[in-house]
Amino acid sequence: MPVRDDDTRPRALIVDDEAPARAELRYLLEELGDVQVVGEAANGGEALQLLEAVPYDLVLLDIRMPGTSGLDVAAAARRLPRPPRIVFTTAHPDHAVEAFDLEAADYLVKPFDGARLARAVERALTQSGTDDGAGGGTGGGARGETAGGNRTGQPPAPDGDRPDPEDLLPRPLAKVPVQKDGRTVLVDQRAIVYASAARGYSYLKLADERFLVTFSLNELERRLRGHFFRTHRSYLVNLDHVRELVPDFKGALACVMNDRQRSRVEVSRRQAAELRRRLGA
Repeated sequence: MPVRDDDTRPRALIVDDEAPARAELRYLLEELGDVQVVGEAANGGEALQLLEAVPYDLVLLDIRMPGTSGLDVAAAARRLPRPPRIVFTTAHPDHAVEAFDLEAADYLVKPFDGARLARAVERALTQSGTDDGAGGGTGGGARGETAGGNRTGQPPAPDGDRPDPEDLLPRPLAKVPVQKDGRTVLVDQRAIVYASAARGYSYLKLADERFLVTFSLNELERRLRGHFFRTHRSYLVNLDHVRELVPDFKGALACVMNDRQRSRVEVSRRQAAELRRRLGA
């Protein structure tokens, strides 16, 4: 796609060692129209050269490539004066934790469709702020919002047609789906020691494993049932797995959990009294 001098859309770089995958990504992005694709790289080395030469706003990045991996490219991109937002596009789900440790905007597992890519691009551009005023960006609000606040663009339903509020509540989660070795594994909520926030996603900590899931911490708090308690804005603990309460060096409180690492989870001052009450301590 030729680059126009007057094109104010965010600039995107596609990095993948397979030419068909690059072509498919370019097609989907051009159909989306929110960004302009101004570069392609077939390996990590080429990607690093392009990133040093052009101020990209968004990078669609494969992980497993000959030579420099996508994770290495993302780590190097973070050190640039104006780091681009990274969306990983890979056939391998087992690098998600490493990807989000590098502050990736999203992690797409192939094959994915245009709708899933659109959500990832919107997430990335919203985080970076590069869509402000750009054609096709989200501008003053999320895509599809109207002045009345209805995300679907439809007028509010008459009172008689409004759904029962109970029907709008999220369904409880008895099991939480996680990706492991290319498979979807359902984790029983009783096995969750605690959950921690991860930029719109969450980490689940089990006895000796940690998984990244697509639920935010707020969503997990609403959906998990049983003895789960929000000790801090960044932590949700299973009270059945609290081993002990200890004061931390700031004079506040921490939970020592019964996972293999005896993890310490922070407790905010405002939640400390309620936690003690819930535990009978």
